[in-house]
Amino acid sequence: TNLDTIFGNAKGTTAKLFVSESIKLPLRSYRIAMRDYPSTSDGLQVLITAPASKTEQWHGPYFSDPKIPLDPWGEPYVYHYPGVHNKSGYDIYSKGPDKQDGTADDIGNW
Repeated sequence: TNLDTIFGNAKGTTAKLFVSESIKLPLRSYRIAMRDYPSTSDGLQVLITAPASKTEQWHGPYFSDPKIPLDPWGEPYVYHYPGVHNKSGYDIYSKGPDKQDGTADDIGNW
């Protein structure tokens, strides 16, 4: 139905806003304090909880919510640093409505 299309588009817009805008400032703030972006293994969780190895430098939380939100389809956002698409930065994306990694409906910051 038309409503499904509209709702689906809204979810896509929500995911795009998160990966391209909402998470940008927290990651940049973390990078300034820690001198680098979080590693892939540390993930986005270090924006909220200090990594055990670097508690001295950590001045967070860098993200305003007590936990990193799930994407509009109930899945965690995927984060990689260094990025595959953004070689000099990080990749962050939603796996999209099919919840499959690496498919055409992924919504990323590239």
